[in-house]
This record gives sequence, C-alpha cells and structure tokens, in this order.
Amino acid sequence: MTPAVVIRETDVLILGSGGAGLFAALHTKKAAPDLDVTVAVKGLIGKCGCTRMVQGGYNVALAPGDSVERHFMDTVEGGKWLNDQDLAWTLVTEAQVRIRELETELGCFFDRNPDGSVHQKAFAGQTFDRTVHKGDLTGIEIINRLMEQVWRRDVNRMEDHRALDLIPAADGSGLAGVLMLDMRTGVPVLVKARAVLLATGGGPTMYKYHTPSGDKSCDGLAMALRAGLALRDMEMVQFHPTGLLAGPGTRMTGTVLEEGLRGAGGWLTDRTGARFMHLYDPRGERATRDIVSRSIMRRIRDGYATAHGGVHIEMGHLGPDHVRKTFKGMVERCADCGFDLAGGRVEVIPTAHYMMGGVVFGGNCGTAMPRLYAAGEDTGGVHGANRLGGNGVANSTVFGGIAGDAMAREVERGRALADPDPAALEHALERAFSPLGRDARDLPAIREALYEAMWDDVGILRTAQGLKRAQETLGSLGDAVSRAGAPDGDRRYNLTWMDRLNLENLVLVSQAITAAALAREDSRGAHFREDFPETSDLDTSHYTLVRQEAGRLDISTAAVAFTRVAPGQSLLKDVA
Repeated sequence: MTPAVVIRETDVLILGSGGAGLFAALHTKKAAPDLDVTVAVKGLIGKCGCTRMVQGGYNVALAPGDSVERHFMDTVEGGKWLNDQDLAWTLVTEAQVRIRELETELGCFFDRNPDGSVHQKAFAGQTFDRTVHKGDLTGIEIINRLMEQVWRRDVNRMEDHRALDLIPAADGSGLAGVLMLDMRTGVPVLVKARAVLLATGGGPTMYKYHTPSGDKSCDGLAMALRAGLALRDMEMVQFHPTGLLAGPGTRMTGTVLEEGLRGAGGWLTDRTGARFMHLYDPRGERATRDIVSRSIMRRIRDGYATAHGGVHIEMGHLGPDHVRKTFKGMVERCADCGFDLAGGRVEVIPTAHYMMGGVVFGGNCGTAMPRLYAAGEDTGGVHGANRLGGNGVANSTVFGGIAGDAMAREVERGRALADPDPAALEHALERAFSPLGRDARDLPAIREALYEAMWDDVGILRTAQGLKRAQETLGSLGDAVSRAGAPDGDRRYNLTWMDRLNLENLVLVSQAITAAALAREDSRGAHFREDFPETSDLDTSHYTLVRQEAGRLDISTAAVAFTRVAPGQSLLKDVA
C-alpha cells in the first residue's frame, strides 16, 4: 500500500548538489533573495555527486598567448564538430568569469606560479596549458567552498531525497513538480515548484569499470526520457583511459588516475614494459581520451595485457619525489591500495567516466518542457563527441550559474503553482512503490549481467552485431527488473529497493545509449564502430536524438548548425 503523498511547495527546486546545482542555488539567491530555493539531493549536500571527485582541474583561457577562440577551437575539434557551437562558446567565455568568481567571491585557493599568477597545467587534446587546479584535489576545493556559501544562505535542504519522476501540470502548461522519495522515512513527497533545475549528473555506472560512485544511476536522464524529453548524443560515453585496476573485489577499481599524469609526461606501457601509444597517435600519451582508450583496448586485445587485464602507467622517470609532491592525492590513494605510483608501475584500464549526451537545452538552460531547466552532465550538446579533460567542471559551474540567473529572472514569486496531472502522479507512484513486497529475485546478478553487456558490446569498440546483441540482453534485463521486487515493512533506507530503482534507471539509459550507437553508422569521438571505422563528412554532420514514446525508444537525427565556424575553418586566423 502506497502511503499518503506529502506535499511541499517552493519557488525553485534544484535536483542535485554538484557544481551545477550549488552554483544555481547561489546565483538564484543572489539575483532574487526573496525566492524560496530548495536543493534536493540523493545523499548529503557537498558529500556526493561527481564534481567533488574531480582531480584534474578547470579549463579556462587566462594566460598570455591563450584565448577564448583557441579554447573554443580545441573544444569543437575535440568534439569532432558535433558540439552546439553557441553552447561551446558560452562555455569558454563564461569560464573566464566563473573562475574569478570561484576565487574572489567563493574563496577557492588554486595553485600559483612563483610570480603569483594562476598555475595552469597541461591536459591532453589541448593546444595550450590552461587547466587551473588545486593539486589533484580540485573538485574537493570547489565543492567545499560552494557548500560553505550555500549553508550561509537561506536555502532549504532536502537531503536523502531521491527524485523519482517529473510530474507535468494537469493543464498541459509544463512542469508542475517532482515526485520524490524521502529515503529516511520511505514516504513519497511531491514538491511543487515554479521552476525545477535538473542537475543530478550523469554517472555511467552501467559499465563494468566506472569512475562514479555506485549511487549515481543516471536518474535525471531516465526521468527526462520518461517525461518525453529528447536526449542528444547519447552514444557518446567517455571512457577515461586510466582507471585504477586494483583487482577483483574492490570498489577502488575504476577510480580515475587523472589526465595530468599523462600531461606531465607519464608513460603507458604493456606487459612487456614497452611504450605503445606512439603506434596509434603521434601525440603519444597526450592524445585525446577517446584515442588513448581505444589504443589501450587494442593493445589488450592483441595479447599485451598485464596481470589483471590492463596496461601500466609509469611516472618514476619523472622523479619519485617530484611525483609525490605534484600528485599527492593520487600517490596516497594508490599507496592505500598497495601500489607505488611515484616510483613503480600501476595497472590501469579505461573506465566509464562521463556522459557527453543528455537533455537538449538552450542558452538559458531552458528545455522543451516549460518550467524545467537543465545544467551540467544531465545536458547534451556542449561537448559534442568528446569532452576535453578540464571542460567538465567548467561546464557545470558555467551553466549552473546561468540556470540560477535565468530561474531568478523568470520565476514570479506568488504566481499560482500548477496542479499536477493526477494520472501522471498515480503512474509514477505505481512504478516506484509496486515492487515492494514482491520477490527481490537476484538484483546483483542483474547488475552483473548489465555490466558485462555494456562493457562487451556497447563499450569502447562497437559493432552492429554486438549492439544488437546488447539490445536483446537489455530487453531481457528490463523485464527482469520489472519483475523484481524489494522487501516491504521498514521502508527507511531500504537499500534493496534503492538498488532496484537504480537498476531500472540504468537499464533504460543503457537502452538509449545502445539505440543511438546503433543508429550512428560512422566513428566519431568517443563512439567507434569497428564496422564503420571512418568519420563521415564533417560538413554534413548530424547528431542523434532519442525519445521515449508509448514505452519505446524512437531515434532521429538533426543537422549540426555551424553557427560560428565550419569544418576546415578556424577562428584563430582572426585573432591577433
């Protein structure tokens, strides 16, 4: 039996407390202090989400010789010309504003050069060293400062509340609110709002090796699909080339060893001790993430895998003391697992890291559903087919701030809240609560089958045969999840129930990834088809769109609009 729904009301509801969500909260309150702002998060504010896990840094054109035009060209060329160029331009220009805000208003301490200027390190795929950082713990620095500022302001907090579904208005005018679950009590909560920001983050944890924590389950993307919104570029899943391979039975496997290691001159070697990246790209270890990941997988497939099935990263030739000082966090993390990053060899393997695809959104972060905004990894279009390392946290903070400003500008306090569609609300409650009391079956076995299907058939190297096999497997897994239940009784922190809800979202988003990958019959950025290894004509580039209608996924394409520069051209010739 579903308990009675608790009703809450707020002006602005922000789903997620990573860089996008917290920046949105601060900007909303700064622009409109009287608005009632609520941040809802699946865990604890400032203690969960992917921004906190950022090691590398923040890309921004600051130094002499660099420019926003150069940053822009690196971004669209890295994105293989699939980017929404207006969004990419906003990213590189507003990053300059946001980095100063982080320093002067929020109190972030970034590393400095001896002359007092901000230190910027090398990251792969870029023509200039522009990555601002705090050692290799940049995300913790940013989130801690954001969290401090949010706690100082009159912002409502709903911790341990997971979003279940977007509930449209009964009159068809847009979004009415969000159905949530209070994980502390097991009670459903409908939060009615005048504006909602989708900033739950991506989290491709459907893959065998992945970087995000296990509570990340693409909830925002799944909710968007169920609400009928279009997702673009879903085939573009980024694998970070160097995830720690710590052996079976430990969650440390998949943890990122950040790109700065390769940018600083780290080597990738196979089981024979030989470097191999020059065989695949003249840039060697400093090639873009997609190229390095594919190269590692080919080396493994050709029989050169290390003991646990990966390759090695080596830093000792740079001097162990220098490595310990420069990459303190990673050296200590590896040491905790019994590995010597500073002077020895550490096994690594590509690990699912970031979703370039997501909800279609505009320059003010608005979506096709009135009163719903989106920012951060829930959105698609900024990065195109491949995200440059260091552009992720910039994306979250830039568009989180824009979303906060837009919601403050467009929300009218006192305007009547929309009434929710009762049928949609009932359907959402049924979906979430009907599993209670049914046989839980073997959820861990379903998860393992999901891991294997996505890693083997929808991973770094793809074919039509494998993608079709994955579609069949995912269909069976979806049926298995729908039949699976969770124990009823004490619903407080019912972890089996949470795992089942997570799996339902992961399977749905996995189906969207697979459908988009099967539809794209060329290779572009993070998406590589061994049966279509060539990149199609850049001048006629298109992106994929996935929608769920009547319970099935529909795929379409749309032409990329080259609003600022066309393939073969460059903005750099216009820069003095």
